[in-house]
Amino acid sequence: MAFREVPVFEVREVLRLWLDGRGLRSIAAVTPPDRKTIRRVVDVAVGLGLDRDGGVGQLDDAFMSLVMAELAVGRPDRHGESWAVIAGEHDRIAGWVESKVPVVKMCELLARRSVVVPERTLHRYVAEHFGPTSTDGSTVPLGDCAPGAELQVDWVKLGFIADAATGRRRTVWVLVFTSVFSRHCFVWLSHSQALDAVIAGFDAAWEFFGGVFEVVIPDNMATIVTDADATDPRLNQAFVEYAQWAGFFVDPARVRAPQDKARVERNVRFLRDSFWAGESFVDLVEAQRAVEDWCRVRAGMRTHGTTGLHPIEVFVEHEAPVLAAAPAGRYDLPIYRDAKVARDHHVQIAKALYSVPGGLIGQTVAVRADSKLVKIYARGVLVKTHPRVPAGHRSTDVEDLPADRTAYALRDIDRLIADATGHGAAVGAFARVVLDHPLPWTKMRQVYKLLGLCRRYGDDRVDAACARALDAECDSVTVVGRMLERALEADATDTASVPDNVIRGRFARSDDHFAITPTGVTR
Repeated sequence: MAFREVPVFEVREVLRLWLDGRGLRSIAAVTPPDRKTIRRVVDVAVGLGLDRDGGVGQLDDAFMSLVMAELAVGRPDRHGESWAVIAGEHDRIAGWVESKVPVVKMCELLARRSVVVPERTLHRYVAEHFGPTSTDGSTVPLGDCAPGAELQVDWVKLGFIADAATGRRRTVWVLVFTSVFSRHCFVWLSHSQALDAVIAGFDAAWEFFGGVFEVVIPDNMATIVTDADATDPRLNQAFVEYAQWAGFFVDPARVRAPQDKARVERNVRFLRDSFWAGESFVDLVEAQRAVEDWCRVRAGMRTHGTTGLHPIEVFVEHEAPVLAAAPAGRYDLPIYRDAKVARDHHVQIAKALYSVPGGLIGQTVAVRADSKLVKIYARGVLVKTHPRVPAGHRSTDVEDLPADRTAYALRDIDRLIADATGHGAAVGAFARVVLDHPLPWTKMRQVYKLLGLCRRYGDDRVDAACARALDAECDSVTVVGRMLERALEADATDTASVPDNVIRGRFARSDDHFAITPTGVTR
């Protein structure tokens, strides 16, 4: 038979009836304890000085405490038969406790030995003899914060709904926002778990609440927390920048620690039962309108079980005036990439090319690109900023390219002519003739070949060859090259201009052989 402890109010009632002059049989007829227990209560009270003629004023709290303490001495065990059975397995249970075996598993192991005991009794036995387990540890209620200080956020799967675009049923994910102080809540529905959907939910929350809370306590959703840790979590860079833009701090809850965001955990269950259960919506837009009305009316005007107040009224009175102003406009969500600088001094971001200053070829740089700007960082230092260009385009800064290759990279015809003119006036004029074409950039290689001849034969000889080619109305760089190979750049009548170091062929004829003999004159 299970042990039953007589509570203090029953003991007080027994003594009150006894002081009223009733006998033990009469008292047992109207109170739960049996006559044996009643007799023992009366004997203990009389032994402590209870006078039957002294009235009920003697039964104050101090006297009742003495009576209860004395009664407990006479019942050292205070447990039933199950407790005794468990005590017989004490050594085995001690080994399980040391091995951190859960109490639920202990019940199963004992049952295999034909020792069937209530799980709750085993919990009490383990707690009394070995101290509280990890699941049986004590806890304390967390005090409320100041108005507008904390907002708890949970990201859960709610169910399915038809997609208006495709007609297929799609998963509905919800962001549930709950104020810690007022318990006022907001719900955002989405088909996506991407970062842009999460930020859209936060923007909608600031609009719904009319301001921004000081601290946001989210769960460990991957779009916010990149690497979860109890003391030093690593947050998503894009969300951190969004928090800086909106003006709030992020303090994520610990992994598998729902007590860190108990306020919003309660609202998730309430949302499922009160809003979603039994409903049917055409699409996500209709469901979002309905859930916002639910937040204001059903959830906002209910009498909260803990505070006994209406959450929306508490929010309007105490929190709405102290919230920070909501940011204007929508957040320009950037993309972040690590890109390698190619040999052409450019990095590729979103199928567009952006130039990088020299000296970084082959290195990996960090890139932040929003809808307007692209910022490039090398080892944390901002090295370049470009305007954002569409996919397939490029943004090139001339200063990022080597000076000797700028004209080629940008197809700068004027600069190429200026470079050629620097080697000689005739060289510049010849380059201008070569580039005088409907598609001048297709002739740029010939001019580069001409500049190569200047480096090989010298500016003076090439300038002379170009002058002679221009006189002959020739625009072929190949011909100029042959003239230089054969030293024909000088005028044929000007023998002094022929260099002495020119080697003539073995069977070459003299100049007199080619002289014109007048008619009628013999040699």
